[in-house]
Amino acid sequence: MQEHTHRQTDQEPAPPGPPPKRRRGIYLLPNLFTTAGLFAGFYAIVAAMKGDFEPAAVAIFVAMVMDSIDGRVARITHTQSDFGAEYDSLSDMVSFGIAPALVIYAWALSSFGKLGWLAAFIYTAGAALRLARFNTQAEIADKRYFQGLASPAAAGILAGLVWVGHGYGWAGKPVFILAFVLTILISALMVSNIRYHSFKQLDLKGKIPFVSLLIIVLAFVLISSEPASVLFAIFLLYAVSGPAMTLLHLRKKRSQRKHPAPPPPPPDSNGLEN
Repeated sequence: MQEHTHRQTDQEPAPPGPPPKRRRGIYLLPNLFTTAGLFAGFYAIVAAMKGDFEPAAVAIFVAMVMDSIDGRVARITHTQSDFGAEYDSLSDMVSFGIAPALVIYAWALSSFGKLGWLAAFIYTAGAALRLARFNTQAEIADKRYFQGLASPAAAGILAGLVWVGHGYGWAGKPVFILAFVLTILISALMVSNIRYHSFKQLDLKGKIPFVSLLIIVLAFVLISSEPASVLFAIFLLYAVSGPAMTLLHLRKKRSQRKHPAPPPPPPDSNGLEN
């Protein structure tokens, strides 16, 4: 009897008036990782202001790890949202745009005076433009490639240079000139049209050869033995891979123009190719 009464009640029309308001909120889990990355970027700035350059550089790499986790967590748990995308972009601007610029400025570029902070600002502006272009082209861009050097990779190069330089006691005008030139070049690569592999097509759930697993283990061993030098070398090679891949592609197209492929043979009288 009670069940029958509930059924009758469910069939009654809803009372007139405005529809009930939907509760608004944000997904907690992916945004926790985004907040952790934002905190790491902010800590890098504070540490650089105090002259603690090694913790500052390490904090930027920690922000990179958090940035790679939050998106995967959102996809795995189906908690993607527009809020999360915007929050992640703002966090990236702090961790990979402002923090590396201030760290490299405090470590080396400040010795150049006005040119030093202008170089740091060029890097910050390049990161902002890179992130804005990525956000506007996210729906139409080829997922296999990045257009321009990604801001986390650019931050990894500058943070790696500071980490290596501070660890080995590099100082003097030649090192500062290297930091200045590298900052400008990295800024130009971020806003360029050079394509970089995004590695998003890698199937992490599929099977891999046994040799690939050994290579991964070897990479972890190298990074753990000399993290500053290995990480700096990895990101620097990745930055060079874009221009190298572009030059090889242009060379291949030029070779195809000089030696075009022969036309297909004409069909015979029976309509079949010879």
